[in-house]
Amino acid sequence: MTGCGTVAVPPVPRELPTRQWNPGELIDALRQRDQQFHSLRALARLDYAGPEGKSSFQEAMLVQRPDQLRLETLSFLGAIMIVTVNGKEILGYLPREGTFLRGQSTTENLRRLTKIPLPLELDEITALLLGLPPLNTSAALQTGNAVTAPTAGGGQDIVTFETNEAVPSRWERRDADGATAINVTFSDYAATAAGLFPSRIVIESAAQKRQLQIDYQEPELNATLGAELFTQQKPASVKELPIEALGE
Repeated sequence: MTGCGTVAVPPVPRELPTRQWNPGELIDALRQRDQQFHSLRALARLDYAGPEGKSSFQEAMLVQRPDQLRLETLSFLGAIMIVTVNGKEILGYLPREGTFLRGQSTTENLRRLTKIPLPLELDEITALLLGLPPLNTSAALQTGNAVTAPTAGGGQDIVTFETNEAVPSRWERRDADGATAINVTFSDYAATAAGLFPSRIVIESAAQKRQLQIDYQEPELNATLGAELFTQQKPASVKELPIEALGE
């Protein structure tokens, strides 16, 4: 998988902005970015740390908002696992094990298949992978360099802007008790035809002691991705199992 959507520029430095944001300016910036980024094709290095230990791997990623994903975990010998997600089902193929997994398109099944805990809806996951903090801008308030909005569960989303560019640096989701459920940082912004895009995204769950760092390599934004990329046909002579068979 290759991309051609980036131009090498110095990363946007992470520093507290020296400028004063106008009222509503950052909310407008979030709305504009939501309209700018629709799909992604990229190679990425993923570094995972959790109770199970640490691991690093290369991933070929296709993302189509709001609910389509294709993730191919790569090795020198080819794909170790291929996961496709669409509005109807999640499919996983493990060539070395000769196993094909099938399940409904739910965040729980995605967690089971990838072992990466993301307590979010699928449309929020695809937004995050495109550098977009999931936040209800219609109910948002701006205070200084931060934008806040209530969540459906009685919690709060907080987006902070820590550079002199109107791009998000951090997104935090707090639960109804005020505890941080998930924390995401966006950094190493580079210029693309669609706008400034974060080359590094770090997703953290302190409660579960898990962290995932994604470093994109030459991401291609707003590529045309056919629906056939987000599904798979079960190869002949491989066994099929429900994703639920993987347990928790």
